Amino acid sequence: MIARLVSAALVVLLASTASRADDVVSVFAQFKSASGGAPWDKVSSLGSIGTLAVGGLDGSFESTVDVRSGRSSSEYKLGSLEGAQGFDGNTGWSRDPGGEVAELDAEDARKSARTQAWLDARGYWNSARMQATLAEPVVRKEDGRSFAVIVVTPHDADPVTLWFDTSTHLLERIDQKQGADIATTRYDDWREVDGLRLPFHFITDLTDTAGRVDARNRTEVRINLYAINPAISDADFSKPAMAATARIESPAGITRIPFELINNHIYAIGSINGSPAKFLVDTGGSNVLTPASAKKFGIQGEGKLAGRGVGDELVDVALAHAKSVRLGDAILDNPVFAIMDLGKLADVEGYQCDGLVGYEMFRRFAVTIDYAAHELILAEPKSFVVPKGAETLPFELAEHIPIINGQLDGLPVRISVDTGSRVSLTLHSPFVRENALVAKYRPSPEAVIGWGVGGPSRGQPARFGDLNLGSIAIRNIAGDLYTGNKGAFASPDVSGNLGGGVLKRFTVAFDYAARKMYLAPNSAFAQSDAFDRSGMWLLGDGDALKIADVAAGSAAAEAGLHADDRIASIDGKPISAKTLDHWRQWFRETPAGTRVVIDYSRVGEPGKITLTLADRITAQSAAAKN
Repeated sequence: MIARLVSAALVVLLASTASRADDVVSVFAQFKSASGGAPWDKVSSLGSIGTLAVGGLDGSFESTVDVRSGRSSSEYKLGSLEGAQGFDGNTGWSRDPGGEVAELDAEDARKSARTQAWLDARGYWNSARMQATLAEPVVRKEDGRSFAVIVVTPHDADPVTLWFDTSTHLLERIDQKQGADIATTRYDDWREVDGLRLPFHFITDLTDTAGRVDARNRTEVRINLYAINPAISDADFSKPAMAATARIESPAGITRIPFELINNHIYAIGSINGSPAKFLVDTGGSNVLTPASAKKFGIQGEGKLAGRGVGDELVDVALAHAKSVRLGDAILDNPVFAIMDLGKLADVEGYQCDGLVGYEMFRRFAVTIDYAAHELILAEPKSFVVPKGAETLPFELAEHIPIINGQLDGLPVRISVDTGSRVSLTLHSPFVRENALVAKYRPSPEAVIGWGVGGPSRGQPARFGDLNLGSIAIRNIAGDLYTGNKGAFASPDVSGNLGGGVLKRFTVAFDYAARKMYLAPNSAFAQSDAFDRSGMWLLGDGDALKIADVAAGSAAAEAGLHADDRIASIDGKPISAKTLDHWRQWFRETPAGTRVVIDYSRVGEPGKITLTLADRITAQSAAAKN
């Protein structure tokens, strides 16, 4: 997490540049002259040492750049947390505060790394080093100042926007893609170092897909020392070894953990610092504790960052070390947890948990999820066994999440694999817009389709045709189209998010070291993918169910039920007769046309109403696939 937040500021160590309303060559020539001129021709490497601050955390960093090739590496400390990141000339890598090391090989990560390499190689005046497409300067006014703004697209990389002050001819600002965000870095405090002029202070802000800038994620860097042409070697930029802080105590190198499947989520019992803990197992997330659980386990957080999930809202995030986390015989020593409020998760799930375990476990061990047997299997690499009859799917890694390739009704798709999602398949809004999928699938009206960090997620339910993953064809998926501009599902880097609604049809295995995912169909593979027929999004509310949302045109809307109504019984059965998960399943599987008597209260006044269950998505949507 920290590596993603500070990367734009840690690696971008640019000198100044100049600009008038001249052509690109003139702007870059003025930039070189203003920042030192000819001495730059003899610069082959650049090092820096300084301090940084982000999200209430203060620390230090050291960074090295190979100016000839754009390779880079940096190490940082923030409070009690340490990490590193770099680019070896081919692939970016990161070492997280928990010690997990990963190659960032997803296409969006590779493009971002190549853009940064162009900047670090000073591609603006060393065009022979790395090719790029250069737009002509556009003069813009901001805060009473004039800037020549140039958009540069390095070969096979993301575009980057450079802002040059037309009076000083110095580089004042860079806008570049960082994950789903845009990182804006502003430079000042230019000083002379061995004949060069370099910035000694810069601030990076992140703008999300909704245009929001949150001060909690602002990174501020101050340089204490620049080193011109320090000695470097290939080893300085190579991916480091992963610390041996994870193990399986069983001599066989394998451990089996039973789990409960609730709302298509995997819940397992483990421990933190030796005390029992209940975890949601989530490939799409990192280690997380709720504030109440952190207090229970005696874990104190540091900092105040802004976190987000599928919902619209940003939430406070602190970071902390635990002594250990354990699932079965699998142990992580000194793991890092994000401490964040998971909102109404307990009410949404009808199940109380302490937090999440995810990427850190999956990165350290081979993980098999036997959905049919409700068993989680963690193994050392030498003990891992591929599930019998499994399809092998290579995956890329982007921001800790596996990304696989497939086809949806003839369209190529890149899909994140997320055991933390209850739905079958959510298509991201940029992909939906780019391919006119609202017109293609004719989805139902927008409604709440999920709930996670940041609150409810809204989408338009739809029935898809065929999702092809390798040789496996998954038919008639009940999914949804996200059309908003906030949250994780607004990211343009993938087409959609594959959740537990589909994954539960398989035994699923992940080998992060080999970048392979395995799918072995189980007895549920051919079952119909049912979808809610009531139109209500329900939350647990003591001995009742609270209606959080009513879908337009649904059975509940036609019957006259409203959001905030409390349901006391269904067809004469008290709510306590079933779990929330079972009531949701009942509303999915009870046939359309069934009349259901609801006893409810509205603002304390009791009432009784009959609704007739109805399909909200039909095979007609799938017929549109061609």
